[in-house]
Amino acid sequence: MAIDLAIQRIHKELNGKIKTSQGIRREHGKAETHFPEYLPDAVAFAESTEDVSKILKICNEEKCPIVPWGTGTGLEGHALAVRGGISLNMMSMNKILKVNAEDMDVIVQPGVQREQLNEYLRDSGLFFSVDPGANASLGGMAATRASGTTSVRYGTMRENVLALEVVTANGSIIRTGSRARKSSAGYDLTKLIIGSEGTLGVITELTLRVHGRPEAMSAALCSFKNIDCAVQTVIATIQTGVPIARMEFIDAQTVEILNSYSKSSMTSNPHLFLEFHGTHASVKEQAETVKEIASEFQASDFQWSHREEERNTIWKMRHNTF
Repeated sequence: MAIDLAIQRIHKELNGKIKTSQGIRREHGKAETHFPEYLPDAVAFAESTEDVSKILKICNEEKCPIVPWGTGTGLEGHALAVRGGISLNMMSMNKILKVNAEDMDVIVQPGVQREQLNEYLRDSGLFFSVDPGANASLGGMAATRASGTTSVRYGTMRENVLALEVVTANGSIIRTGSRARKSSAGYDLTKLIIGSEGTLGVITELTLRVHGRPEAMSAALCSFKNIDCAVQTVIATIQTGVPIARMEFIDAQTVEILNSYSKSSMTSNPHLFLEFHGTHASVKEQAETVKEIASEFQASDFQWSHREEERNTIWKMRHNTF
């Protein structure tokens, strides 16, 4: 009854921005996860912060469960309406509001997707670094504290979100953090919200740190006779201070899976997937340093590439592991 009342009130106050058809409910009842299908009772479509505020206020008053929804690319089932209620679709809030190129930050709505932002930034010489593999929404990435293959150098969402606009459970709109890089005032509410998965509020705006697009990039694969040798190479590389951009470990069983799925021809041994960013000279120096370190731990089958399409093939293969 509480859920029905919430649906009726949202339909009335937001001019029909809520749907109850079986097809739309099923679209929001199953993410890229092994969990079973959980259908919400309805799907609300927010187009503004004010919409989110009204919807959350109604659900709070009617004691109706509500779960934010982005691209549905999560693997952990956190966006599923396991207790029914309302799925709150945020994907219509997909505007890039401002790019502050000189200060290297951007302000976006939560429905903006990672690849969309990087395509928009391409001509500015900037890029957003967090790459979880999926073309996820940035609001969802902040809510789940997403990381990815570039985290070893650029950090996770925790290090790349400067400020947030958030709607709390009772419909209140708050702002956390600011564009200032230096601050020691008060609670760090931004870091509290990041990773809270919608339990503390719904993110409606993000201020993100962006980075300068490197002059040169190089990717590499190398094989090891066992896991320990690969791990020791990683430890030695980081301790040496090489600013490596990506360093991903793939075990032998996963290599066989990738050979089958991605039609690659790697030897069935543990591998490291590597990438280096910087100037042409520094990338070359980094690669030679890591190759020397890896050779000390009996690495073999080095494959290097500076060509963008070949680098993309390597990381597409890695992202297709799931």
